[in-house]
Amino acid sequence: MAKNSASSQPGSPSPSLKEVKAMQRDRRRQMKADKKSDRAAKRAERSRKPGIITQLKQVFSMTRQHYPKLVLWMVLAFVATLLVGLLIGLLLHNWITWLLISIPFGVLAAIIVMNRFAERAMFAQIDGRPGASGAALSTLKRGWIVSQEPVAVNPRTQDVVYRAIGRPGVVLVTEGPSNRIAKLVNKEERAMKRFLPNVPVRVVETGHGEGQVPLHKVVKTLKAMEKKLTKHEVNAVDKRLSAIGSAKLPIPKGVDPMKARPDRRSMRGR
Repeated sequence: MAKNSASSQPGSPSPSLKEVKAMQRDRRRQMKADKKSDRAAKRAERSRKPGIITQLKQVFSMTRQHYPKLVLWMVLAFVATLLVGLLIGLLLHNWITWLLISIPFGVLAAIIVMNRFAERAMFAQIDGRPGASGAALSTLKRGWIVSQEPVAVNPRTQDVVYRAIGRPGVVLVTEGPSNRIAKLVNKEERAMKRFLPNVPVRVVETGHGEGQVPLHKVVKTLKAMEKKLTKHEVNAVDKRLSAIGSAKLPIPKGVDPMKARPDRRSMRGR
């Protein structure tokens, strides 16, 4: 007790205060070390990620494999932009300034041409594979609500139907031959018209046959459709279809719970 009272007297050294200061110094050192490690991890992550130039090179090499004349089209886009800028400069009697201004726009035009061909090359790689239609729909931008999973599937033939909801209405995008996919489409169309009687339902068949749309033209085809709904109506249609889908009970096919019979032997303990 004497020792404790002596250590608590004013003017006597306080070991607890020293320990607190030491802990604070250790905490500051640890915080500095953590910050350094975080910065090092971020630098390493940036170095692992390819830069814009590297990404452009990868896209260019991949696209050139499918379209050997890609360089020619990019050069034509660049030269055409320069000519337009030069023509404007001659009309305004300041062709040097407009020629310099048109150079970055020419580079941008060449990159846009490369991106268009790259998109076609990507679709050419996945064409004919399961889920290709869904991948094409995933490139739709805002204004459209696309189902991530198919709304109808034929497990035997792997024919699928995807659904996109936009201002043109409900669009069913099919994947499979027309003669096989017709049954799935008709069933889905009847369901849409039953639950959404005033909403237009359209069908787009993907493929290379007669009346079918290639993958790289699917997005363009959907955007060109006549708009029938407002943005609020699009959200209301999506909520309606989501509520209908969540209300379905996960009952296995082939089993009727209303006709099930109890096992009487097990009830008697046998």
